[in-house]
Amino acid sequence: MHGAALVMEGDAIAWVGEARAAPAADVSVDVGGRAVLPGWVDSHTHLLFAGDRSAEFEARMAGEPYAAGGIGVTVAATRAASDEALAANLDRLADEMLRGGTTAFETKTGYGLTVADELRSARLAGARADSVTFLGAHLVPEGSEPGDYLDLVTGDMLDAVEPHVDAVDVFCERGAFDESQSRRVLEAARARGLALRVHGNQLGPGPGVRLAVELRAASVDHVAFLDDDEVRMLAATWDGAAAGRRGTVATALPACDLSTRMPLAPARRLLDAGAVVAIATNCNPGTSYTTSMAFCVATAVLQMRLTIEEAVRAATLGGAIALGLDEPSTDRSGRALLPVGRIRPGARADVQVLDAPSVSHLAYRPGVPLVHAVWRAGARAF
Repeated sequence: MHGAALVMEGDAIAWVGEARAAPAADVSVDVGGRAVLPGWVDSHTHLLFAGDRSAEFEARMAGEPYAAGGIGVTVAATRAASDEALAANLDRLADEMLRGGTTAFETKTGYGLTVADELRSARLAGARADSVTFLGAHLVPEGSEPGDYLDLVTGDMLDAVEPHVDAVDVFCERGAFDESQSRRVLEAARARGLALRVHGNQLGPGPGVRLAVELRAASVDHVAFLDDDEVRMLAATWDGAAAGRRGTVATALPACDLSTRMPLAPARRLLDAGAVVAIATNCNPGTSYTTSMAFCVATAVLQMRLTIEEAVRAATLGGAIALGLDEPSTDRSGRALLPVGRIRPGARADVQVLDAPSVSHLAYRPGVPLVHAVWRAGARAF
């Protein structure tokens, strides 16, 4: 829409329409013909960590394959870090995200892998993130026996973090957790009423997508290796959407695919089949150390063959759907939450303004910092 305006009241959008018909407001901001779009919704990040894995990145760029075991390096550094250091790093990254237009985000635990460390990660994440996911099933820590560790993840560890998280994720991949182990984690989460997420089909074909669909997970993320049946399967989960049944979102993580030199997720095939797609950064110190949703959107257009409108929708509303934040909801304490991911009356007033006349400049001028201004929950961030 050209020549448009919106009115914010408190933390919500109160009106959207043609500027000439806009109701009176106490304060008026003229953005000078710049493009206005919802704030990004980053639905997959790993921001509770300490340490650096640039040497691993350099080795991968020199030809070494990615292996899930690299997570252990971050686990050791995170366990050794103080609460203050972890919180400061989270704040630094969250502020960086906001300056890049991200106004809502999810983050995961998963770099502690003890009851105490996973609990503190969940608590720290809850102070800043819009949604927190428990990822105790990230890797079997060194020195642990897989069966004993799964007992811990689905028992005492889940008991400890449950009041602080919205969802449970599992790394269903070779080198991490197989299908039966992943099923056990997800079923334990489902029994407690938590949303389900799956890291699936990242390093090769595997059971992640089929397991996510079977258990009606909110999302399955990475999805770089999909056959035609799995694409149709993900699309079919949305057949009952009109009747109120939510399907499984396929979350593409293009920055991670590039960093690990894996195939890009087949987002074009998924959208053409009728699936709901989200785009997220997967910000983490090992395989995708970026907070830039704009970079991911540009990659989706330039290399994954999405239109700019499709990519922006996946990076806003798609992420909100994956997190269950696209409609009014409540947080872990029962407090009412406004929906995010789109500009409409009743949504949270999360808005970014580009220093460009249209959203196409996100891909037309890749890598250029285009964010001119950001409002989050009705307050101007900068």
